Amino acid sequence: MKYTPRRLAANVNVTPVSPLKELAVLVGGLLVIGVGVYILLGLAVDMITPRISPALEKKIASPFVHSFKDSEDTRNQRLYVQALVDDLQARCTHLPYDIKVHIIQSSQINAAAFPGGHILVFTGLLTSVSSENELIFILGHELGHIAHRDHLRKLGRGLVLLSISAMLLGSDNAVSDLLSKGLNLTEMGFSRQQESQADAYGLDSLYCDFGHVAGATRFFSKMEKSHATAGWGHFFSSHPENARRITQLKKLAAAHGYPRGKLKPLPFPNNNKAGAD
Repeated sequence: MKYTPRRLAANVNVTPVSPLKELAVLVGGLLVIGVGVYILLGLAVDMITPRISPALEKKIASPFVHSFKDSEDTRNQRLYVQALVDDLQARCTHLPYDIKVHIIQSSQINAAAFPGGHILVFTGLLTSVSSENELIFILGHELGHIAHRDHLRKLGRGLVLLSISAMLLGSDNAVSDLLSKGLNLTEMGFSRQQESQADAYGLDSLYCDFGHVAGATRFFSKMEKSHATAGWGHFFSSHPENARRITQLKKLAAAHGYPRGKLKPLPFPNNNKAGAD
């Protein structure tokens, strides 16, 4: 009798479905779960953030601000900028923080708000502004981020994303490494809505301090004329948005009846001169 082998009707060790299809379903399922968890935890962050006390916020900020060291070379600039912020706090903003200014030696044209009432100002920014008015607007903008706690929301969402990445891919993976580096607050971008709210806060602060809003759009206008966007920080992270922000600030000033005035020169040497607004 001749033996004729037959194909098995089913094999529990071999799936009848394509491995690529199974992989796609698995990856898709993980992504859906990850996105869902991120959205839910992100909403939780937005609900919890306004309830965090300034004292707790300072503790959250301590790992970040511990490394900030002010140089003697920038002492006079720091004292000047700190005096401007103190004046804004006393007369205009009244935030529940002791705002502390840190001057960072860097060619980067940027400033950043940190949790706990800390503001970083890069020396590249100080050499780029051409009037005290511009600087007051920028400081008011950062105070706006602190008032709205945008930095805490961004930090919280970043940590949520990092945690989800660690859960799905493990703690030691390229995605987690990239996200952890991205959590550096000096590089964090804010949403358009958050930036618009901070711009409005800066405009109100400028008016409160000077009684007019000269210089509110001057910095954005200079960037709009510049062909190079590198090094301009989160203020100008999206070049086409500058024109919109200028238009929006002008509309806000007109709506509030804020007048234009004269620019006040900076008290320290600067290559940029304060001309007409």
